Amino acid sequence: MAAPYLLIAAGGTGGHMFPAQALAEAMLQKGWRVRLSTDERGARYTGAFPPETEIVEASSATFARGGVVAKLMVGPKIAAGASGMVAQMMRDKPDVVVGFGGYPSIPALAAATLLKIPRMIHEQNGVLGRVNQLFASRVAQVACGVWPTDLPDGAKGVHTGNPVRGAVLERAEAGYIPPGDYPMSVLVMGGSQGARILSDIVPGAIAALPEGLRSHIRVAHQARDEDGARVTAFYNDHNIRAEVKPFFDDVPRRMSDAQLVISRAGASSVADISVIGRPSILIPFAAAAGDHQTANARGLVQAGAAIMIPENALDVPALTAQIALVLNNPKAAQKMAHAALSVGALDATERLVALVEQLAQKEST
Repeated sequence: MAAPYLLIAAGGTGGHMFPAQALAEAMLQKGWRVRLSTDERGARYTGAFPPETEIVEASSATFARGGVVAKLMVGPKIAAGASGMVAQMMRDKPDVVVGFGGYPSIPALAAATLLKIPRMIHEQNGVLGRVNQLFASRVAQVACGVWPTDLPDGAKGVHTGNPVRGAVLERAEAGYIPPGDYPMSVLVMGGSQGARILSDIVPGAIAALPEGLRSHIRVAHQARDEDGARVTAFYNDHNIRAEVKPFFDDVPRRMSDAQLVISRAGASSVADISVIGRPSILIPFAAAAGDHQTANARGLVQAGAAIMIPENALDVPALTAQIALVLNNPKAAQKMAHAALSVGALDATERLVALVEQLAQKEST
């Protein structure tokens, strides 16, 4: 008997790709055949996918980038991608198609809709992305990473939480060492969008800490390529031990080692923080569609696990004060770490797997 076949469709950011990777890992372990449909940007995030995952690139585009000509080509490119996926699915029909959002997921979801193949979507954020809004009422289920999530009429939502990669689960509930008079790690994550303001503010905020506190801090700072040199130079000029890179491929380890995480409030970052359990200062990306990063952060803030600073209130004095508040209060920091764990959904992947299997069973009966 042939192995059941899952087609995953996901866009080109870590927020879409990391939970897609978690589902791929789990379904392969269950004996499924897994194929990922993405675009050129998304392909950059596939290095950690299990090697058994077949990666295909579908023609797609977004209105968010490029000039007038590029925007005029979005429709034809997506149509070409959908046509190609229809042909592919007719040759090799998936048992289930799962979309994780982003424009590159449109071709696969559109083709599955036309061919009436069982399908569902997963929304990582507290507000549906544009593509998931388009398909929410055309799929069997909307698996929601944050609850509650605003859904359009006709959409059926279920709370699963946000799946995290196996490397994160290996660090789940890792023991937390409270801040003290010894080397302390601060992890700074800006995400794929909106990282510049963290590179502008965080180094100055750490430099402004009292010497007795600052001398113990070691920083791991994700910064865009174009910001890396100046951020590195600033830390060096202020005698702050720091490692600055555009991307850390060992974030779970670094997060479990950290006394404090300073981050945007992307869905994957929030999920990782809550599963590993770390105090955090969250700065939601103000330009995020529907202000969804504020919605993402709300659970950790309400649990007492995170401090949220709106982007329009972020400056060096404000951030310095909040960093000092956490690192000068070991008991409070310990409580924040414990509170973060109360928000985590360790079984999010299992919940998502169950929905996929239910869809496949309905189709076979």
